[in-house]
Amino acid sequence: AGRALKRLMTEYKQLTLNPPEGIIAGPTNEENFFEWEALIMGPEGTCFECGVFPAKLIFPPDYPLSPPKMQFTCEMFHPNIYSDGRVCISILHAPGDDPMGYETSAERWSPVQSVEKILLSVVSMLAEPNDESSANVDAAKMWRDDREQFNKIAERLVRKTLNLPYP
Repeated sequence: AGRALKRLMTEYKQLTLNPPEGIIAGPTNEENFFEWEALIMGPEGTCFECGVFPAKLIFPPDYPLSPPKMQFTCEMFHPNIYSDGRVCISILHAPGDDPMGYETSAERWSPVQSVEKILLSVVSMLAEPNDESSANVDAAKMWRDDREQFNKIAERLVRKTLNLPYP
């Protein structure tokens, strides 16, 4: 875990010195670098715009050989987010070949990835869901077939993250 801790400390320093736009992330507390909190701004020009979405990342002891787990800690409705908030994107899937044959090994986790790349991928995912590989089938179906209703739900969630009443 020494190598993992060193890597996480380096990544945290990098994120602090040069934070990506719309993302704040770091360890929950200085005692445990293996559990992080993140705040992700909804991407501009999307139905999630203006929302501030809290999430947590849990890093394995063999990081960066294995990917962290990421979960939103607020209510989310999105094709690539399970109903319990777990994020389902290629970059967080274990390295190697996809047993389902859907993803190439290049799309999956590799030790060259970083917390910043994960968070930027999640922002991208919020902006452009992959409805071909859905974690939330209802959200994927609504994204494809009833975008207006999907956008209404997203708007309600955005307002909820800001503690604003929904009209």
